[in-house]
Amino acid sequence: MTDRLIQVPQFLHGGDYSPEQWPREQWRTDIEKMKLAGANTLTLGIFAWAALEPEEGRYEMDWLGEALDLLREHGCHAILSTPSAAQPAWLSKAYPEVLRAPSAGRRNRHGMRVNFCVSSPVYRAKVRAINTELARRFGTHPALIAWHISNEFFEPCYCTVCELAFREWLKRRYTGLDELNHRWNTAFWSHTYRSWEEIEAPALDGENSIEALWVNWKRFSSDQYASFIREEVVPIREFSPGAPVTTNLMGTHEPLDYWKLAAELDFVSMDAYPLYDARPGMVDVAVEHSFVYDLMRSFKPGRPWLLMECTPSSANWMKVMKLKRPGIHMLTAMQAVAHGSDSVLYFQWRQGLGGREKLHGSVLNHTGSTETRVFREVAEVGRRLEDLKPVLHSSRRAQIALIYDWENRWAIHAACGPTRDNKDYLPTCLAHYRPLWQGGWPVDVIQSTCDFSSYRVLVAPMLAMLRPGVAERLEAFVAAGGTLIGTYWSGLVDDDDRLFDTPFPGPLARVFGIQNEETDILHPDEQVLVRSEAGNSLGLAGEWEARTFCALIEANGAEILARYAGEFYAGSPAITCNRFGKGQAAYVAFRGGEEFLSAFTDVCLREAGFPRPWNLPLGVTAQIRESGQESFVFLLNFTGQRHIISLKSHAAYSPEGQKIPQNVELGPYASLQLRMN
Repeated sequence: MTDRLIQVPQFLHGGDYSPEQWPREQWRTDIEKMKLAGANTLTLGIFAWAALEPEEGRYEMDWLGEALDLLREHGCHAILSTPSAAQPAWLSKAYPEVLRAPSAGRRNRHGMRVNFCVSSPVYRAKVRAINTELARRFGTHPALIAWHISNEFFEPCYCTVCELAFREWLKRRYTGLDELNHRWNTAFWSHTYRSWEEIEAPALDGENSIEALWVNWKRFSSDQYASFIREEVVPIREFSPGAPVTTNLMGTHEPLDYWKLAAELDFVSMDAYPLYDARPGMVDVAVEHSFVYDLMRSFKPGRPWLLMECTPSSANWMKVMKLKRPGIHMLTAMQAVAHGSDSVLYFQWRQGLGGREKLHGSVLNHTGSTETRVFREVAEVGRRLEDLKPVLHSSRRAQIALIYDWENRWAIHAACGPTRDNKDYLPTCLAHYRPLWQGGWPVDVIQSTCDFSSYRVLVAPMLAMLRPGVAERLEAFVAAGGTLIGTYWSGLVDDDDRLFDTPFPGPLARVFGIQNEETDILHPDEQVLVRSEAGNSLGLAGEWEARTFCALIEANGAEILARYAGEFYAGSPAITCNRFGKGQAAYVAFRGGEEFLSAFTDVCLREAGFPRPWNLPLGVTAQIRESGQESFVFLLNFTGQRHIISLKSHAAYSPEGQKIPQNVELGPYASLQLRMN
C-alpha cells in the first residue's frame, strides 16, 4: 500500500459522465449545472474505448482532453477511467481469444461488458497500450485527482488460456501432484490426477465433486484479477506517478476475494444500490449495506473509501424499479459517509438516450432539466456535504471486529452438506453484525488472516475453514485478554477443504473448551427450545428458539450458559463460555434469532468492558467517525416513525459548533450529524 490518496479539501460529489455520448456544445451546460447541485467531480471514460481507439492503433483522444479542460475551467475534478471493461468490436473480431468463456469450451460472442478473458496475453497487451496513451497524455492534467481501473470485476473465465494458467498456479502452490492428490483427497471416486494436464476448471458438466478444486479455482481467479490490476497500473505509475488508483468493488460479491483486489489499490471504492423503498425489510437492507460499508473501510484501515456509484432515484436492473421516497436519498448518502466514505458519486450524471441503461436513474434526466425532485434532493445532499467538511478524511477506531472470510464462504458453499439450503454464511454474519449496528458499537469487518492485535472482541460466525496459523492466532488473542465469540460449524476444514482428523471444532476445541460430536439439522418448520442456566457468570437470562443448526457439544472445561430444552439432546450444552488465559471464548451451538443475538451480544460485550454506547429505537443507529480528539456521530433513522433521541449522556454540537439540546427529534427516514468533543 502506498501513501497516494486523493488530496481534495471537500467531499467528492458528482458521478459518471459520458461526453462521448453527447454533442460537444452540450458538455459546458451539463458541467455548469454541477454547481447548482453542489457537485464537483465527474468520472470520465469508463466505457469509452471505441471512442478513444476507433481502429486498432489509431487514437482519438482530443475530445477527452477538451472535457478535462472544461472541468478544470469550472473548478471541478476528474476521476479518469481506463476503458478495459468494454472492448470495442474491432478488438473482439480481430482477436477472438480475448473473449470471456462463461463455462468450459464456450466463449461469448462480442458484446456486453467485462466480457474479456482476464488471462489473455493479447488483451493485457491491448489494455497496456491504450492505458499508456491515456496516462502519457493526461496523467498530469490539473483536473485529474485519481484513476479508476476498469469496472466491476465479477466473474472467472473458463477458457483454455485460464486453465493453462491455473495449472501453473497450482504448480507454484504444491510441491507436486502427489501433494495435491493428498491434500485434495482425490482418491475419492477414483479422481486421482496422474498429470497436470488432467486438471480442468470445475464445471457442472465436468469435475464438480472435488470441493478443494472449486475453492482453489476461485483463489486462482481472484489472483488473476489482482495481477490484471497490477498490469493496468504500470503505465499509470510511470506517467501519472502521484495519482492514486482504485476500482469499484461490489460489496460481498461472492466469486472474487476482494481482499486480494483491494491490496492492489491505493484506496477502495464501491458501487451501492440499496433498495430503500419505505417498505417492511428496509432496516434489513440498512444492516446489510452498513456491513458492506464497514467492510470497505476495513480493507484500508485508517483511510476513507469512496462511494463510486449509487443512484439518486432508481436502478433500471432491479426487479421492481422503485423510486426513492422523499428524504431517503439524503439518508442513504449520509449512511455511506457515516461509515467512512469521502464521497457521494452517482451513476449517472446525465441519463443516456439509448442502450441498456437509458432508464437508469440519474441526476439530470434525459432532458437535462434541473427542475426535478431528484435534482433538488441531490442539491440538498451537496449542501449537507459542504457543511460536513470538518468530517472529511476522518476515520474510526474499532475495538470490535467481525470475521467475514471469502475463502470460508466458498468452502461452506461448496460443501455437500449438512443442508442444501439455509447454510447461509453471509446472512449469519449479518445476523451477528446487526446487534452491533443497532447498539452503535464501532465494528470492523475483516478476514481471518488480518492482524487481531488492535481488537478486544472478535466475532467469528461459522468459521468452518481455518487457514494456516488462524487457530493459533485466535488462541493467542484470547490468552492475551480478548473475547472471542464463535458458533456452530466452526473448525471443520483446513485451507484445502480437508477435514481435520480431530473432533470438531478441530484446532479451536482447546480455546472454546468444547467438543462437537454431531450437528442436527432442522427442517424449516422445526425449532428446539434453548434455556439459560440459572446463575451463569455472564448473567445471560431467557429462552430462545434454535433453528436449522443444533450442534451437540460437550463442555471440556467451558462453563455452560444455556442448554437445549427439547429433542433427544435436551439437557446438552447449547451456549458455553471458556476462560482461557486472560480472556474468554464463547460458543453458540445453534442458530438463534434476532432477539437472542441482541441479548447475547449485550452480555458478552458488557463482560468484555463494552457496555452499549447508545440506547436507540429499533431501526435507528449511531455511527461514528473520529479525527484527533473529536468524534462525529451520525444518527440514522431507517424507520417511517418519528423518534425523540436522548443525548443526556453525550455533549453534542452541530458540525458548525452549535450546542445541540439533550433531546432531539429524528423524523422518518431522517439523519442528523453531531460533533462531540
